[in-house]
Amino acid sequence: MTSHRPAFVLHDHRKPSPHFDLRLEEDGVLRSWAVPRGLPPSSKEDRLAVAVADHDLDHLTYEDEHKSVADIGWWEDVGSNERRRLFVLHGREGSVRYALIETGRDWLLHRTKDQPLPG
Repeated sequence: MTSHRPAFVLHDHRKPSPHFDLRLEEDGVLRSWAVPRGLPPSSKEDRLAVAVADHDLDHLTYEDEHKSVADIGWWEDVGSNERRRLFVLHGREGSVRYALIETGRDWLLHRTKDQPLPG
């Protein structure tokens, strides 16, 4: 029996204004957040993440003249509830743990201090 690993994609948009879209596969769609400044590089910097409309799974590898795939792979939920999603992205360059925290209006994307061990 093989278990399904849900996919993620980070799209780099250049128009209408530069931003990134983080998309997590869940319930047959890609849950999506626009992240204007990209994923936080350390736990000392957080990023605004605005929930946007879900996308179809065929959007995983979609690219055009204004959008490219910045990273792609699979993700795992490591402890979520209604207001916080704690997850690990397993991308091309390794694995990084993040938290998406609902603020009541938008979301905050945080790179956690505790990170998965390389390997």
